[in-house]
Amino acid sequence: MFAEFLTAESGAVTVDWTIMTAFVCGLALSVIGLLSAGAQEPTNGLNATLSSDVIGNHSSFD
Repeated sequence: MFAEFLTAESGAVTVDWTIMTAFVCGLALSVIGLLSAGAQEPTNGLNATLSSDVIGNHSSFD
């Protein structure tokens, strides 16, 4: 029984998929980090524009 366990290759496929899934998750997190850092400046600019021009001036809605 123990010799059969040592020669079985079915667990190797599970390890391969686990490592590949971990790599893809890490890659996705790094891409999200890069994209969110690049989108920070335009988001801040849009926030400043909306605060000063549209949302900040409530008297224009009356």
